[in-house]
Amino acid sequence: MQDFLGGSPLSILVKLVFLSLLVGALLAFLDVTPADLVNRVIRMLRSIFGLSFDAVRDIGRWILYGAMIVVPVWIVVRLFKSARP
Repeated sequence: MQDFLGGSPLSILVKLVFLSLLVGALLAFLDVTPADLVNRVIRMLRSIFGLSFDAVRDIGRWILYGAMIVVPVWIVVRLFKSARP
């Protein structure tokens, strides 16, 4: 058991309680709860994914807009080149 924990169970328990007290005091000082942290991480991930999908949508739209001009011009150029002897 001591090998798994990295020391005696009582000393590990004391260390964990002390660290929990420090982290809890810091969170209370910052007026942050663990639920707030989870919500912030979820919001951050959603905004990252939202930006990614918005960027893909915008790039796709730009490609379509450009293709509306480029493809007909390319077809006309190809037709004129093929009509030459």
